[in-house]
Amino acid sequence: MTLKTSTLGYPRLGEHREWKFLIESYWAGNITQEELLDKTKELRLSFLKKQADAGLDLIPVGDFSLYDHILDLSLQFNIIPKRFKDRDITLDLYFDIARGNKDHVASAMKKWFNTNYHYIVPEFNNVKPQLTHNRLLDLYSEAKDIIGDKAKPVIVGPLTYVSLASGVDDFTATVKKLLPLYKQIFKEFTQAGANYIQVDEPIFVTDEGASLLEAAKCVYAYFAEEVPEAKLIFQTYFEGLISKELAELPVAAFGLDFVHGLEDNLKLIHEGYFKDKVVFAGVIDGRNVWASDLTATSSLITDIQDKVKEVILQPSCSLLHVPVTKQNETSLDPVLKNGLAFADEKLVELTILAQGTSHPLYAQHVADFEALQAADFRNVNLEDISSVKTERTAYSKRAKIQDDRFKLPTLPTTTIGSFPQSAEVRRTRLAWKRGDITDQDYENFIQAEIARWIKIQEDLDIDVLVHGEFERVDMVEFFGQKLAGFTTTQLGWVQSYGSRAVKPPIIFGDVKHIQPLTVKETVYAQSLTNRPVKGMLTGPITIVNWSFERTDISRGDLFNQIGLAIKDEIKLLEEAGIGIIQVDEAALREGLPLRKAKQQAYLDDAVVSFRLATSSVKDETQIHTHMCYSKFDEIIDTIRQLDADVISIETSRSHGDIIQSFETNNYPLGIGLGVYDIHSPRVPTTQEITTNILRPLQHLSAKQFWVNPDCGLKTRKEPETVAALEHLVAATKEVRAKLG
Repeated sequence: MTLKTSTLGYPRLGEHREWKFLIESYWAGNITQEELLDKTKELRLSFLKKQADAGLDLIPVGDFSLYDHILDLSLQFNIIPKRFKDRDITLDLYFDIARGNKDHVASAMKKWFNTNYHYIVPEFNNVKPQLTHNRLLDLYSEAKDIIGDKAKPVIVGPLTYVSLASGVDDFTATVKKLLPLYKQIFKEFTQAGANYIQVDEPIFVTDEGASLLEAAKCVYAYFAEEVPEAKLIFQTYFEGLISKELAELPVAAFGLDFVHGLEDNLKLIHEGYFKDKVVFAGVIDGRNVWASDLTATSSLITDIQDKVKEVILQPSCSLLHVPVTKQNETSLDPVLKNGLAFADEKLVELTILAQGTSHPLYAQHVADFEALQAADFRNVNLEDISSVKTERTAYSKRAKIQDDRFKLPTLPTTTIGSFPQSAEVRRTRLAWKRGDITDQDYENFIQAEIARWIKIQEDLDIDVLVHGEFERVDMVEFFGQKLAGFTTTQLGWVQSYGSRAVKPPIIFGDVKHIQPLTVKETVYAQSLTNRPVKGMLTGPITIVNWSFERTDISRGDLFNQIGLAIKDEIKLLEEAGIGIIQVDEAALREGLPLRKAKQQAYLDDAVVSFRLATSSVKDETQIHTHMCYSKFDEIIDTIRQLDADVISIETSRSHGDIIQSFETNNYPLGIGLGVYDIHSPRVPTTQEITTNILRPLQHLSAKQFWVNPDCGLKTRKEPETVAALEHLVAATKEVRAKLG
């Protein structure tokens, strides 16, 4: 019998990033709001039709957004930050909360669990939840006209939503305020004909979820009593269910991840906790691009079927985390390409698995999978790391040597690495890729941009300069283009935050350093100035976490392969006279397993690979690193063990809260304060930056601190970048004067 199929969510970007360009055109004032809404509606409906044409039985509605689905829910529930309260709920307010405006900072942005997707944090400070408008019902009604009763409404559940929010003084009371709003939404969905309603509660795969079990029982008992006709799917992903007690919730079905939560979830299945339940089984990896092993997955499905009431097949999570389709990839090795599955191909895999061996494509997919595993490039050759140095001279000693070498002022200023990639930079790169200009023409252009921005930085009186990374499309993709064992795609884009898309490289084989990666541009920049220029590299953990990684070796071995490759590049930079080298680990916290029991092994592997990369340098060489929006308190010991001379962190969007981790843990190394938010187009005032600098000086020594933006400036425009950096330097000089 053919099984039913479903998905949890579909990519918003479009095959050619149409979604991104529409939104950015609206921000730039090039299209009207009506045009934006009309064009994005066309995209949204085309996504629904594509999933229907693939043969899916249930198709998500409400996964589409104009920025972020959590922000959508916040506006629907009137969870508006206090500083924006006097305005009507409009599209412009929506974007202002996400991006900030000239008067107000944007809401905080955090990683969605352990992924590279960022959500806008709801702010519950002094707000009264109410249902402003059931936007999801509008989307459901729209979808029914296209796909009929296949439409499946999707909403983040109340317990996960409140868990992800800030300003929550009383968790239980806050959830209770939301329950009538969810009740109304569910009632309206069922009245409109919804067969199932997907309620995303991924908080219940985390350790935090274990403390919310009683709350879950109360919440879902409330829904069962108040809206008994609503067929709710209690949907989780990214890990196994945190407790067997959740299997007793009075819901119609459970969505479980049998890829990243296979061991725990399968154990619950085998122990009979779901014998009378409908299980939406996430058997296809929604977070990686490798085609499924249909033989093994079919066996898993049979195993699950025997022990539950009904199985409905789906990916392990939303397909938001993978590119749209591999059909546009014309340059990949055929064996590799045949072994890949992006979002559209995963829809096909679902239909194949649903029909089993009778499906006409089953045999070919099995053959393609086996050919990939047998390919020469999948051979594993692990280097012996026992002879590689992983310890440096004590920080207190080498810091004095570095102070003598660089003679920097108190609170030295710098940036994180990248400068605006203007339309001219993008046009010139595209012309070079197309062969319209020569390699020399392109190199001349890159050098001219480097020289121009070195002059801008000197004029701004920044202390430690960067070359600007104009030759790089992306901080990870760039390395994927130059290291052995990687390949890059043409249109493999994935949403990171808002309209920001990244194109993760694919790690398919052993990683090796086979050519200089960054030396030419960095050395050229250093030749133009007497101020130090930082070498800019991406660290092994971030490269893995922001790539589609191979899964046929352990993550620890993969980290080490890349650590050794970065070590070779650092040696070349050091030999070329570059004295400050930044090895970014922006995604270290992001990759932290969601369960504490699995975290230490990951963190230990992270420390080993970072030290493999960075510990062979001389004492006089200063190693920096950078980490993005994170909860640092739980990994502060690991950050210390990395032994980087300076770590740059965000302190602006979190309104200084993140620095508490370093204040309360007696952190002995250097800290770069990310004193303004680069994800917003607004230019911070000098006073705002001054406040962000002074806050940590109440508890920590000024000798520890550097001052910088909170992230790279690639996505910003030049005028706002220069203005913001002017304010950064002015604020720093003001604080220096106060310090005497």
